[in-house]
Amino acid sequence: MAAPLPGAALIFPMKKFAFAIHGGAGTILKSAMTPEKEMAYRDALHKALKLGADLLEKGGSATEAVEAAVVEMENSALFNAGYGSVFTHDKSHELDASIMEGKGRKAGAVAGVKRIKNPISLCRKIMERSEHVFLIGEGAEAFATEEGEELVSESYFSTEARKQQLLKIRDSMKTQLDHSDDQLKKFGTVGAVAMDSKGNLAAATSTGGITNKRYSRVGDTAIIGSGTYAENGVCAISSTGWGEYFIRAVAAYEVAALMKYGKMTLEEASNQLVHQVIPEMGGDGGIIAVDSFGNIAMPFNTEGMYRAKVDSENAPEVSIYK
Repeated sequence: MAAPLPGAALIFPMKKFAFAIHGGAGTILKSAMTPEKEMAYRDALHKALKLGADLLEKGGSATEAVEAAVVEMENSALFNAGYGSVFTHDKSHELDASIMEGKGRKAGAVAGVKRIKNPISLCRKIMERSEHVFLIGEGAEAFATEEGEELVSESYFSTEARKQQLLKIRDSMKTQLDHSDDQLKKFGTVGAVAMDSKGNLAAATSTGGITNKRYSRVGDTAIIGSGTYAENGVCAISSTGWGEYFIRAVAAYEVAALMKYGKMTLEEASNQLVHQVIPEMGGDGGIIAVDSFGNIAMPFNTEGMYRAKVDSENAPEVSIYK
């Protein structure tokens, strides 16, 4: 593994493992959330967090942990990733995802896939079993078939709630970030970051995109360096927010660059991105981040972000609001 940033060991003792996840950021108000729905989100986040943390506690790799947690969230209708993804203008689904390992900076990504049950697992296969990084659409699905990845019918991803979201705005020119109702809006992305017992870092991100999107729009989730980034000795990042701004900011790598060249801590670099760089461009959202000592940062500039964290020294924390 790469050595941590010079001088960092004098500031932070290294934890045995650290793990964080997110399920999207946005206008998430307690006043608009029923107790039942809040409990459902908290339970889903805790379950995904525990899956990854258990792997890390047993000596599993950071890559295994982030994939397991994201698969769990892709399989939940609560999150806009995998099952329960939002509809495009053409009443279809186009899913994006990416994964990256800090060791060797290996990565895999997909965009615009329509029949992959768990896009994040396909990303890992691309990373580990091909010479490529980024595959799209039918080509990605052809590779998935060759690798034995599970394909499903397009109807698998559909839920009634997502259909109603599309119907509200389909005849307009607007696109809409994932939301449950007019008072409860959030950016529909899930993600995970991890540091394992060997000090290796990894990050993973997955999304169903935005409601009523056209022209095969792709956001930051599938783009290495914008939605996802990991580099041993520095940090691992998963983003959630208005994708166009995170692409333009090269957001995930921006945090790493601020740490490497600006000599900032993880918290300082994460806050600068989320509270200065992105808002000054006109965007919003948040990130989850972990550095090579197991420090975790989860800043966001919206009303809330579905998020959870745990490390070898601290009990699990699940949070939604500011």
